[in-house]
This record gives sequence, structure tokens and C-alpha cells, in this order.
Amino acid sequence: MTSSTAPLTPQQSVLFPQLLSWVLGVCGAVGLVSAFTLTVEKFELATNPGYTPTCSINPIVNCGSVMDTPQASVFGFPNSLLGIAGFAALTTVAALVGRRPARWVMIGLQVGMTAALVFVHWLIVQSLYRIEALCPYCMAVWVVVVVAFWYVSLRTADSYCPPGLLRRALDTILAVHSLGPVLWVLAVIALITERFWWYWSTLV
Repeated sequence: MTSSTAPLTPQQSVLFPQLLSWVLGVCGAVGLVSAFTLTVEKFELATNPGYTPTCSINPIVNCGSVMDTPQASVFGFPNSLLGIAGFAALTTVAALVGRRPARWVMIGLQVGMTAALVFVHWLIVQSLYRIEALCPYCMAVWVVVVVAFWYVSLRTADSYCPPGLLRRALDTILAVHSLGPVLWVLAVIALITERFWWYWSTLV
């Protein structure tokens, strides 16, 4: 007996919702751990000025330098507290994605991830060109926010993209869906390398 099942098209692939659920779950977990660790380090530093954060490794990779700036508490409290709330919510939504959540949930997720993406890129600029120091936990948050935004945006586009040229372009992107975050990471590494080359060159 032969099967009459048609091959899956890109928009019918396991990318949505199976892969999306896993991606958001991993991003939420990594972000939550990073934000929680930053919060613990921040409060430890506040109560003990002589404390050296575990992520203060050298003059450039130095969480202490980042934590002791206005940019680390944009809204009057540590940014990491915002991260704890946001990543906890992301982890919860990850469990719902595979169960066809309500439309408003996905719209809210898209809006939230877009706001997070803008905030993260502002923090990247501040870290590289104002504070001139890097925080490993912060960089982990940068990555997971970008990855989560990318896949949520692909899901949104997949849901609303009409047939035609745009659909074919989207299907091409879906076929190489991991390329976007990889190119972003390489671009940020290039910026970090260029910005702090004066220090990296002394280690060679």
C-alpha cells in the first residue's frame, strides 16, 4: 500500500511549532540563569565593595566595570531583574507554542522580543563605546535575545506572509533559518575584535 502523503513544504516543516518551542525554551533557560547570576553578583557587589565578581577576568572582560554604571540600571533597578521576569515569561510561552497559543499571546511575544532586541542593541553600543568593558553574562543575554527574536519573527512572517514573491523569499530564508543568528554573532565578534584590538593584540 503506497502513501499518498504529499511532501512537506517549508511552511509545514517542523520549524513551527516543534523547533520554535525548543529554541524559546533553551533561550529562556540560558537567559534566566544569566540574569539571575547577574542579580546575585550585583547585590553581592552592592553589599561588599571589595567583592570581585566571578565574571571579572581582565580589564576588558570585566562585569564589575559594567555593573557600576548607570546603564546597568536604566529603569532605576538592575537590568537583570527585568531579565529574570522576561526570561521567565519566555520559558512559559515556550511550553505553550507547541499547543497553538492564542493569537494575542504570539503578538505579545513578538512585541516583547522586538523591544528586547532594541534594548539589547542599545546595551551593546553602550558596552563597546561608552563603558568599554564586556560582561560574559550580558553577552549570553545578547545572544539568546537575538536568537529568540529571529525565530519568533520567522514564525510571525510564516503566519501572515501572502503567496507570491514574498512567500518564496521567506521559504528560502526558512530553508537556512539558522544563518541569521550566526551572521549576527560573527558581526558582533568582529565589532568586539575591532573595538578592543589594542588589548587583544597584547595577548598574541
